[in-house]
Amino acid sequence: MFRKPIVASVLACSVAFVPASRVAADAGDFVAGAIIGGIVGAAANQNRKKSSAKRSYTKKSYKPRLPSTQEGRQIQTSLNYFGFNAGSVDGQLGQRSRNAISAYQSFLGYPATGQLTPYEQSLLIGAYNRAQADPLAASQQIASLGQGSRGLLIAYRTDLAGGSPTAPLGDTYGLPREVAASVNEIARSSDPSAQQLVQRSGFIQLADMNGDGQTDYVIDTSVTGSAFWCNAQSCAVRVFASTPEGYERNDFQAFNVTPAMFSCQRGNCAKTDGATVAVATPAPAQPAPSLPEVQSATLPVATAIPASPGTTAVAAAPSALPNFLGGTGSAQSLASHCNTVSLLTNTNGGFTTADKMTDPNVALNEQFCLARTYAIAKSEDMIAKVQGFTPDQIAAQCEQFGPAMQPYVAALALKSQQEVVQDVTSFILTTGMSPAQLKGTAQICMGVGYRTDNMDVALGSALMMYAMGDHVYGEIMGHHLAQGFGTAPRVDNARVWYAEGLKAIDAGAKAEFAPGQPERVELLRKASLQLGVSNSGVAPAQPTVQPVALPTFGIASD
Repeated sequence: MFRKPIVASVLACSVAFVPASRVAADAGDFVAGAIIGGIVGAAANQNRKKSSAKRSYTKKSYKPRLPSTQEGRQIQTSLNYFGFNAGSVDGQLGQRSRNAISAYQSFLGYPATGQLTPYEQSLLIGAYNRAQADPLAASQQIASLGQGSRGLLIAYRTDLAGGSPTAPLGDTYGLPREVAASVNEIARSSDPSAQQLVQRSGFIQLADMNGDGQTDYVIDTSVTGSAFWCNAQSCAVRVFASTPEGYERNDFQAFNVTPAMFSCQRGNCAKTDGATVAVATPAPAQPAPSLPEVQSATLPVATAIPASPGTTAVAAAPSALPNFLGGTGSAQSLASHCNTVSLLTNTNGGFTTADKMTDPNVALNEQFCLARTYAIAKSEDMIAKVQGFTPDQIAAQCEQFGPAMQPYVAALALKSQQEVVQDVTSFILTTGMSPAQLKGTAQICMGVGYRTDNMDVALGSALMMYAMGDHVYGEIMGHHLAQGFGTAPRVDNARVWYAEGLKAIDAGAKAEFAPGQPERVELLRKASLQLGVSNSGVAPAQPTVQPVALPTFGIASD
């Protein structure tokens, strides 16, 4: 008789003693549970009234937890078509659909978040709709790609980026047909295959040189290793500028080229006045079986060896030897390099994984450019919180990192890892800035340096982060030393810096780059251990640096 009041009292007491924080956190769940429980209880009482001596059981049915939408059905249908198993097409983007989305993102080299960005969704559905609009053309393209239906995603993305909308990728290496034809022509006169040339650093550089929003291409034959395309002073360079009708080819003779050396108006390109390399009169646009005749030009000798004060300057004679090694570490464009790496990553079907890695250099280049992207994004996010400065003002102040940190950046190829860290630590103590100020400023300027292609700023900022205890940034120094951007290449030193960065992550430090990809750690470990030992050359002399005050920014709290 007293059983029900006692139970009610116990329940009331149990609710009364729930901590306040737990009550606040679970308030929504409690209200929902009470409503659902009341409905279920009322239904049970009604069934008991209707039942006779024989008890009946009914199977409960529940409404779907996730809303079913037409957009969800489109996404699931598209994922299934391209081989990413999203399960039955019910319009509910549950865990299975999110897993399929993650697989799709990984295939294309995007962060595997399980949530589609507007661009990723548009790319997915657009590629599916195009395949459905012309099934015969799609089947022919699938057969030529060698990647199944997933290859259509890469082809569609290439088209969106400015490639030919009708040409299958096939033997075009993810390039427009005109560019791929030139690659094949060059490969026929070189030892490397066309596929190997496309993957060779510096062979193809990407930029928008005519301002039409489409990707233009620079092919530098100096990296082929073939004398067929070079004379004593320069090599053949082909610049492909985009036009509404396709790509127009411009032929030059030059050495150590970058896209910044050329200016294009629609399909016509010319050398910019600021370029300091020998350039020949452009050849006719139509392909020629042999190199165009070139007027000889004497390459200027870099000023790495200053003249003695008492020596009279003498005009360079035609027989003067060119100096190709001055400023090797900083002359290359990392932005252009990463554009090429991105192209290759897309062509190869996504980022290299540890279990499928065959070339450690390719894998490390992909991760280098991925880390650069994260650094730029982090910097831009922090810049938005800086009060009292515009982004341009911040970029101008970050330029001060260059001369201030240049001696320590140069020392990366000359000194041991411990010596470099000790020197940077000593420098930090002389700045008079707090660790928090230095850390925030270094993170901002690191991204600015990468965005503006200033390696002294980017690499100097990473060195400062490492010296202040963020040892995961050792990966950055490893990348630069392995690839020779901003410093002379030293693979032996690179392995030490890679190891220090990985050791920090193994000890529990938070990953700064691609934190949502834990498998990246093992890839870096495997690839860095397989790097070959390089012979270090003579390092360039370090210039005298005047003391420069470092910038500091006040970052607003969230």
